[in-house]
Amino acid sequence: MDALEFVKVKANDVEALRDLSIATFVSTYAEYNTKEDMENYITTEFSIQKLLSGIESANASFYFAVADKTPLGYIKVNYAGAQTDVNDGESLELERIYVLPEYQGKKIGQFLLNAALNVALRDKKNYLWLGVWDKNTNAQQFYAKNGFTPFGTHSFMLGNDEQLDILMKITLV
Repeated sequence: MDALEFVKVKANDVEALRDLSIATFVSTYAEYNTKEDMENYITTEFSIQKLLSGIESANASFYFAVADKTPLGYIKVNYAGAQTDVNDGESLELERIYVLPEYQGKKIGQFLLNAALNVALRDKKNYLWLGVWDKNTNAQQFYAKNGFTPFGTHSFMLGNDEQLDILMKITLV
């Protein structure tokens, strides 16, 4: 595998983003949720129109981790106004960080997290925050290892199932 590149997603990448979003979301959550809830979420959150709206938003950005011209994972970051919960102009939200299952364990998640931290630093944000599913203890440990600490919770609806996210942040200044 060639060296990883951090590439901003553009409108003409929307189909690749959609395919990657669906593949990573399904591999992460399908075994824990009903088929109906998964299909509903995918239809609404990963539609071409919704993804294009996010790509074209001034308050959100998607980035790929690319090797050999192939996206292996991605992140979505949100600025105030697009954030799912905090809406603090001094923060950047890491809303999504996903890696294809066959590339997990190869430091791509760490690459993407470091890149998100660099985006927050570049944009002079005081902290980076995220929500992680309370049942995803591996991800919680990953973030804690990287200096994130819990600061609250919020509800996340997956179809008809209300789930709990732990909010975690890392101070940058």
